Amino acid sequence: MKIATWNVNSLKVRLPHLLEWLAEAQPDVVGLQETKLQNENFPADALREAGYEVAFHGQKTYNGVALIARSQPQDVWTGLSDGQARVITGSVDGVRIICAYVVNGQAVGSEKFAYKMSWLQELKQRLSDELQQHEQLVLMGDFNIAPRPCDTHDPEQWEGKILCSDEERAALTELLDLGLVDPWTRFDHGDESAADNKDRFTWWDYRAAGFRRNLGLRIDHTLITPALDARCTDCRVDLAPRRLERPSDHAPVVVTLD
Repeated sequence: MKIATWNVNSLKVRLPHLLEWLAEAQPDVVGLQETKLQNENFPADALREAGYEVAFHGQKTYNGVALIARSQPQDVWTGLSDGQARVITGSVDGVRIICAYVVNGQAVGSEKFAYKMSWLQELKQRLSDELQQHEQLVLMGDFNIAPRPCDTHDPEQWEGKILCSDEERAALTELLDLGLVDPWTRFDHGDESAADNKDRFTWWDYRAAGFRRNLGLRIDHTLITPALDARCTDCRVDLAPRRLERPSDHAPVVVTLD
C-alpha cells in the first residue's frame, strides 16, 4: 500500500501533473493540500477516470484539501473550528488518514504565528480522539515545520525563524508524543550535509532558483502509528513532479507499507 502527501499549490494548474504522476507512481491513497478550488470546481470526474475515488474540502483561492484513493474514503470529516479548508480525514482499507495543511504562521511572534500555534493545539486534540479509535493511522500533509536543523538547506539562516522555531518544533513533538513516529528518519536519504542532495527536502522556493540550487526544507511529513511503522518498507520524496514545467513548489512524499 502506497500512501502519499502532496501540496499541489493549485489543483487547477497542476491537474495534468497529478494525473501523470498517478499513472506513473500508482499510489493507493494521496492527500492533497492547497487545491485552491471550491467544491463545485473539484475535478472529481477526471480523477475517477484515472481510477480514483475522491473526498474533498474546498475553499475559493486559498487552502483546500482532498483525499483521493483507489476505494472511496469512508467516515469523512472536514475542517477545524476556524472554518478554513485545512483538514480532511477519512478511512481507506482499514487505515485512518488525516490530511492537514498547517497554517504557515508568517513570522515568529506575529498574530498569524499565534493562530498557527492555537490551530496546532486543536489539531492535537482531534488527533488524540482519532488515535483512541484507530490503531492504524497516518497524519500527513504540509506541516510548515522543519523538524531538525538538517531539514533545512542552511541552518544558520533558518534556525529560530518561522518554520524552524522552537515553539513550532515543540508543537510537532507534541503530536508525535501522542503515539506517532516519523518513518523518514529510518531510511537513507543520502548525505544530509551535501548541498546537491535534493532527496532530503520536500519544498523549494520558486525564487532565486531554489530547486536548481537546492535551497530546500523538509516541511511535508507522513507521521504514522507504530502498527503502520511495523509495515513500513520505505519513505521518500518523489522529485519527478518538481522537475516538470510550472511545478508545485512541493514534491510528493510517499510511504510504502507491506
